[in-house]
Amino acid sequence: MECRGESKMLKVGNTNLTLTEFLALPEEKPPLEYRDGQVSAKPMPKGKHSTLQTALSFAINMALKKEKIAWAFTELRCSFENRSIVPDIAVFTWENIPCDQDGEIADNFYLPPNWMIEILSPEQSQKK
Repeated sequence: MECRGESKMLKVGNTNLTLTEFLALPEEKPPLEYRDGQVSAKPMPKGKHSTLQTALSFAINMALKKEKIAWAFTELRCSFENRSIVPDIAVFTWENIPCDQDGEIADNFYLPPNWMIEILSPEQSQKK
């Protein structure tokens, strides 16, 4: 770890952190993602990216949410297996949306999305 001002910033790359330890860290902007011990920073979206993300998630929700088929969430952290990722759009079928004890949508999603959409920015790799 290294310090920047008053907050601690996690170094990107190989870490000795477990997924549980990674999830205990405070959220950062841009969000960090965890894959098999590798930590990477997600690029901050820009205007065209955000416009497409908003329009696409809106269209998915217009088609699927009213009938309780699926729900599209933007920038939702999904933690599962040995990953914690923040896809641009994560779509969950209705029966897979986790709820808390009050029947509301849970804050934490510990399962993979049924459909994950990543809008590639020029600086992002197609390999992830």
